[in-house]
Amino acid sequence: MTEAKEAILLVGGKGTRLRPLTVHTPKPMVPAAGVPFLTHQLARARAAGVEHIVLATSYLAEVFEPYFGDGSSLGLSIEYVTEDEPLGTGGAIRNVASRLASGPDEPVIVFNGDILTGLDIRALVAAHATSGADVSLHLTRVEDPRAFGLVPTDATGRVTAFLEKPQTPEEIVTDQINAGAYVFRRSVIDTIPAGRPVSVERETFPGLLASGAHLQGMVDSTYWLDLGTPQAFVRGSADLVLGRAPSPAVPGRCGDRLVLPTASVAVDAKLTGGTVVGEGARIGEGARISGSTVLDGAVVEPGAVVTDSLVGAGARIGSRSVLTGAVIGDGAQIGADNELREGIRVWCGAVLPDASVRFSSDQ
Repeated sequence: MTEAKEAILLVGGKGTRLRPLTVHTPKPMVPAAGVPFLTHQLARARAAGVEHIVLATSYLAEVFEPYFGDGSSLGLSIEYVTEDEPLGTGGAIRNVASRLASGPDEPVIVFNGDILTGLDIRALVAAHATSGADVSLHLTRVEDPRAFGLVPTDATGRVTAFLEKPQTPEEIVTDQINAGAYVFRRSVIDTIPAGRPVSVERETFPGLLASGAHLQGMVDSTYWLDLGTPQAFVRGSADLVLGRAPSPAVPGRCGDRLVLPTASVAVDAKLTGGTVVGEGARIGEGARISGSTVLDGAVVEPGAVVTDSLVGAGARIGSRSVLTGAVIGDGAQIGADNELREGIRVWCGAVLPDASVRFSSDQ
């Protein structure tokens, strides 16, 4: 069988690194290109032939089902399993096993809920079937692998080791990293210990390798981005709008901007670089917004300049304020004539008075 009908999506993380985006919203539900990020993953899985998806939820679990329901609007059957205590990646996979209908030798796809990728899912499943592997892993190549676990393979693509984040140049034996998508032989999932936290990366995979199991790696170096930081999330959203990252779920044509139907944008405002303007948001005269996300109900007042930033739902950016690489929490109020630079995060509901924060060029 060369097509996987079932998938598990791991969406239980707290998204701590993404705060304040994730204070009120779990990471997979933060909008990217106009829809919750999870929508893109579900749509891509459906396009690859998946019919049944189990969402492994934990943090703010109650928001998923009201939005996606039974999945029929996406052509899917979706079930939800909530962890009472966080179980880690392996524990979460094992925790939903009872909901799977696949036979022991059939393939089940597992996706991490925070990866935006152009992976050819069908090709990964086909490679799994051809190699006869117990588990197949999507691998991608990165220029600097020090922040990732390395996965070297032999000439046939068979995984030879799992190496934790390398600290020295000698430890960097490959540029291949675990890219967060797997195909499991269904029976292998039942070998993961139940009822306790398990890391698939640090426990399950090395354990399988040590026991002589066949783990296969498939390098696919199309688009790949870990959306773990606010800056990465903003970039991922822009890349979806620009068409650099493929998704059947972008609500509109790819291009320089995506303005959702009830938003209002002044005629002379300039939106570029994959900017998204959410429902009910208002963009004032002469505002310039590039590579940014303005969420539902937010207001960008006249003359403001917003670059590579995220403006939370219901937030307000005052006239002539300049934001670069900033993240503004839901409902925050930024007064006029402020200047907020790289990496600054303003908490939900915070208020900055007019001209209270400025960065001069000689600092």
